[in-house]
Amino acid sequence: MSLLFTPITVGVLTVRNRVWVSPMCQYSAVDGVPQDWHLVHLGQFAVGGAGLVLTEATAVSPEGRISPADTGLWNDQQAEAWARTVAFVRSQGARVGVQLAHAGRKASTAPPWVGGTVDAEDGGWPTVAPSAVAFGPLPAPTALDDVGIARVVADFATAARRAVQAGFEVLEIHAAHGYLLHQFLSPLANRRTDGYGGDFTGRTRLLREVVAAVREAWPADRGLLVRISATDWVPGGWSLTESVALGGELAGLGVDLVDCSSGGIVPDVAIPVGPGYQVPLARRVRAAGVRTGAVGLITEPAHAESVLASGAADVVLLARALLRDPHWALGAATALGVDAPWPAQYERARSRG
Repeated sequence: MSLLFTPITVGVLTVRNRVWVSPMCQYSAVDGVPQDWHLVHLGQFAVGGAGLVLTEATAVSPEGRISPADTGLWNDQQAEAWARTVAFVRSQGARVGVQLAHAGRKASTAPPWVGGTVDAEDGGWPTVAPSAVAFGPLPAPTALDDVGIARVVADFATAARRAVQAGFEVLEIHAAHGYLLHQFLSPLANRRTDGYGGDFTGRTRLLREVVAAVREAWPADRGLLVRISATDWVPGGWSLTESVALGGELAGLGVDLVDCSSGGIVPDVAIPVGPGYQVPLARRVRAAGVRTGAVGLITEPAHAESVLASGAADVVLLARALLRDPHWALGAATALGVDAPWPAQYERARSRG
């Protein structure tokens, strides 16, 4: 029996397999509202056999967007628009989740194929962060005060309630890739001297408060994930040892799985990229007694199977491999000798005869 195609329970939800779709920003929303592009983009992965389909980073507030073209869940119109995509993904037998995010000091930028920041006259906005420390060439942010921090926590909780309204079954809190919650975790971005800075307890406080608020707003029978950058890859930054300790604390707060990525807190870092280069991070965090997801250059079915078989992680998350082949999961099942169900409309393509 293939572990990759063995169902897994998240909360009380059963996910049909362990091929999960990693959040991938599309920069194609209008005023935070997902469009037909999102329906087709996410729907194709469900048709293609993935177990869980996660949305792109979806902002909890307008100023939390990475770009003006990001999706959001800060108003009811956005929740209503998401419901169509959610319903289609679920109709194909996949589970559907939303990643909630706040970009912090990396906000108000243009889509990557454009590059640069967005000026106020073009819809840009001032950014916020734990400290007034800029990310590379981006404008310096304003350090959040206690009122601003409380608003961030409340925004995550309110967005979680809207995610329920939209029909999402899994929720992932984005605390990775140099965005706001990761900025609080890392000493490279967090220079605070109050209760939200300094030692491990202070720097993890905001994330713990967000998780607790979301867990209260999010139904107990639905899955809760947290994505972290398990290391900054920089001396003096957030470390793998801290991620292991954080993983244990998140499990105690009701988090079902920690999605282990890395990097993003500072630009131009030398990362030892290669097939499965982040798998060891997931293995270490899993040792803290929390289930983990492995992500990063896992592109071949046999490799994905070996990650699970080795005990490094409980699921694998794919991104660019799925952009190249949205039906990767169906092909992987064939390669691993698993009789996974195909959509009836595609059944005639199962055989190459």
